[in-house]
Amino acid sequence: MSIILTNLSKRFGASVVVNNVSLEIDDGELFVLLGGSGSGKSTILRLIAGLIHPDAGRIELHGRDVTYLPPQARHTGFVFQNYSIFRHMTVADNVAFGLRIRKVPRQEQRRRSDELLDLVGLGGLGGRYADQLSGGQQQRVALARALAYEPAVLLLDEPFGALDVKIRAQLRRSLREIQRQLQITTILVTHDQEEAFELADRIAVIDRGHLIEVGSAETLYHRPQSEFTAAFIGGGNVLVGRKIGNEIRLGATSLPVPAGSPPHEEGAPIRILFRPETVLLQAEPFAAGAEARVLGQGTIQERTFAGSWQRLLITVDNLRGARLVTPRPMYGQSSAPIEVVRPSVTEPTDDFAPGRPVWLGLRHYHVLNPAGLKVLVYAEASATGEAAAEFGCRLAQAAGGPITLLDLAGTPDAIARERQRLEQLRQTWQTHIPQVETHVRQGGADQIVLEAQEGGFEVVVMGQADDSDSATAGLGTIANRLLLETGISVLFVQSPRPRINRILICTAVGEPGKSDVQFGGRIARHLGAEATVLHVHRPGTTAAEKRRIERHLAQARSSLAALGVHSVAKAEDGPITEQILREAEDGDYDLIVIGAPAPPAHQQFFWPNLAVEIVAGTTRPVLVVPMLE
Repeated sequence: MSIILTNLSKRFGASVVVNNVSLEIDDGELFVLLGGSGSGKSTILRLIAGLIHPDAGRIELHGRDVTYLPPQARHTGFVFQNYSIFRHMTVADNVAFGLRIRKVPRQEQRRRSDELLDLVGLGGLGGRYADQLSGGQQQRVALARALAYEPAVLLLDEPFGALDVKIRAQLRRSLREIQRQLQITTILVTHDQEEAFELADRIAVIDRGHLIEVGSAETLYHRPQSEFTAAFIGGGNVLVGRKIGNEIRLGATSLPVPAGSPPHEEGAPIRILFRPETVLLQAEPFAAGAEARVLGQGTIQERTFAGSWQRLLITVDNLRGARLVTPRPMYGQSSAPIEVVRPSVTEPTDDFAPGRPVWLGLRHYHVLNPAGLKVLVYAEASATGEAAAEFGCRLAQAAGGPITLLDLAGTPDAIARERQRLEQLRQTWQTHIPQVETHVRQGGADQIVLEAQEGGFEVVVMGQADDSDSATAGLGTIANRLLLETGISVLFVQSPRPRINRILICTAVGEPGKSDVQFGGRIARHLGAEATVLHVHRPGTTAAEKRRIERHLAQARSSLAALGVHSVAKAEDGPITEQILREAEDGDYDLIVIGAPAPPAHQQFFWPNLAVEIVAGTTRPVLVVPMLE
């Protein structure tokens, strides 16, 4: 291996810019670090070059530990975005500068300079100065200078970013030819996906200091592992459905789970990616036996001309109930249209005009890896808000998923103050959790529902509702709406909890979907916690009913065992609420899980009194899980 990075980390003040990055880059490879602004990709390059030193980790170049060596001892060449060529020197002197510092004989300096200027396409221009060159020519000089003393590794930090599109394309081709000819190990930093696709042998996707994924351009585009890569690289549609047997349930549509897909738990969210160019459109339904998998019928909302292609945005009615997380819904939307790309035509027809109904089929779709639990915390400025934030962050840390810390601001003036408070909280946890977001919304408590809908969260953590406090008034109603309208579990936290080791799952026979056991089991699996499954007999329970309850508890334990969760089962007699609260206290449980029954088909939904009584009757965290049919 030419380059090995092991657990590399770097902070600037309180900000973690590079977080535990490990990479291996082969000899002669052109490797691209791809990420947005502020992702940490340029910092990684500077760490390799020795321009800054890491706070932790190890850097090896060709078998040498260079972690704390000065730049001149690392045998690396560096090309910056701003060229950084010396304006008082000729082109030839710029190229030979490094050789002169190393006291290479003058004749060898001249020979090497002429050779490299020919290589980069500037032969005969050695006598010119920087102000006599175009931007593209200056960048070629910078490249030749970096190659002059035959470095073992070439490092390029967005070298084409300041150039126009045509010149950038020319320089990319030149760089690739030079790199292949010299067989020099090269790392290029860029935010330009087209540049990465054209140049890279392999690409590393970087986000907020974390290494998200590594692979070839084709693999990352067509078969990414993570939702972030799927959304960041190229245009794409990411739909979230649920795994039911060997199918992916997307609203009223079902698709088979492709062979070789990452394993998902039964009933768990499952994310599929399909690129806009893989969607087939036609006016009539797809014939039986067609190669395309039918996604459904939709209506064209918008058509945009973009040169060689046209972009269509299409809403699909029978996908209601599935979440389209990419393209991200606009503010206030609970869903977004499917994006489709088709080749442009000289004369647009009415076949795909806005307002026209069309049928959609998929030539290819890809299942992403299961994501960690996606947590939203209503981290209001109160004792319960602080407790909710701490509990939610520890949950997200254990579950390996992203977390968003949300607060509400009543006025525009309060937004900056709340952002600063949440940012301090984010900095406390960002070294422990891969993705910590903060968000401040202006408005009332219904903004929590909007955030939950738009973000596709799996659990919302909040303090207990207190209608006497105007700052939290209506949160009982909001929790009700979250359970009904979004199908998202609600976790109430009233006071800090030093650990999450024991979970009490309160269950009953006949609950739709047994979601309390399944979701409680997922939480227990993520946390490495033990679970107790509790059923409280209602008055007058018959012997036959008790046998049925025993079977139900045995099935619950089997389900938990399949998740790798150790559990015990208990059946008690007595008043339901009293028995649950007594068990919670006697067993010193860290979390109580209870189900909210599914609403009657034609009746207004009301949050059941049992869940209300449990939340009101204990200071322990309580997770209320919607019952799914």
